[in-house]
Amino acid sequence: MIKIAVLGYGTVGSGVVEVLSTNYEKITQRARQEIEVKYVLDLRDFPEDPVQEKIVHDYSVIAKDPEVSVIVETMGGVNPAYEFVKEALERGKSVCTSNKELVARHGAELLEIAKEKKVNFLFEASVGGGIPIIRPLNQSLTADEIQEITGILNGTTNYILTKMAREGVSFSKALKEAQEKGYAERNPEADVEGFDACRKIAILTSLAYGMQVDYEDIYTEGISNITDVDISYAREMGASIKLLGTGRKVGQKVYAMISPMLLNSDNPLFSVNDVFNAIFVRGNLLGDVMFYGAGAGKYPTASAVVSDVVDAVKHLGTNIMTIWSSQKLELADKGEVSRRFFVRVPSAQENKARELFGDIQEIDAGILGDFGFTTPFITEKEYEEKAKELNVRRMIRMDF
Repeated sequence: MIKIAVLGYGTVGSGVVEVLSTNYEKITQRARQEIEVKYVLDLRDFPEDPVQEKIVHDYSVIAKDPEVSVIVETMGGVNPAYEFVKEALERGKSVCTSNKELVARHGAELLEIAKEKKVNFLFEASVGGGIPIIRPLNQSLTADEIQEITGILNGTTNYILTKMAREGVSFSKALKEAQEKGYAERNPEADVEGFDACRKIAILTSLAYGMQVDYEDIYTEGISNITDVDISYAREMGASIKLLGTGRKVGQKVYAMISPMLLNSDNPLFSVNDVFNAIFVRGNLLGDVMFYGAGAGKYPTASAVVSDVVDAVKHLGTNIMTIWSSQKLELADKGEVSRRFFVRVPSAQENKARELFGDIQEIDAGILGDFGFTTPFITEKEYEEKAKELNVRRMIRMDF
């Protein structure tokens, strides 16, 4: 029997305990031995919950117990999670985590410690909730050179944008409903400003190219400025607006970005709606593949954590190789990337816009006093230079 400990008995931690209990027989069969939760670390007590007999408040009890082979970290944040996880690995215990901030900031270092100690640091649940993406990148797609990895990585923002598109409601109204349904936090900044998706694309880009990508270096733009007027223009173009995270290799350079993007129906991410996530991967030989599913939530995330626990138990004493060097990958300047842009300016500036951008396509969504248009393919830097001469009401990047 393998004994494990769970750090944090919140939404995901309690889900892990429940999944291990509910699917006990199937998990035992797949892990080839029984798995028992010996400890649950939390600041709180849970007198009405059977888990109370396993609750401890002092991490050192877990760290120093030689019976504990695997630790599940679902606390969130960097501190004290980083100190706890590092100590666990150094003591020869494998760690499974859903903590995207921890992985994005310290993933390369923690993987190196795990390799030295012949244990494992696994983090499938840190990106995409229940969608398997880390393991395929690490194991199934290793024969390919990844040219692009792009995804809808945040269910909250996708729900809000879907609501706005379907019902024509404002951002604030869609956000309020997302909060009422439990899809958005009381303080939704991490989601709507793109910070959550940024950490996830940093992890995926690091894995795709084998070097450390710091999320602070990734250009990040959220959806809080998207309005129902923008949605009307998107509808007129037969397009949808999605918050996308992208890591793309062009020549010898890698670009990464989080921003709202206009997609048409040719794009496989076009019809990914509500709280669902999807991750598109393009390999040089494999071609295009897409991973789709519930990107968040108690059970999808907990299920992904438990799959890592099973993997850790099956590989006790053996390190599962993950190529992620602590050497920093310098991202290329986004100003070099060419694309089309959708732009809204006051109708009085139509002639100026045509003069600046040349071969533009007008988009008429019936908005009084507004002139909407799409540019030809130009670089971000070229766009920014020309836009300085206009009173731009909105710019949204295009992927077609």
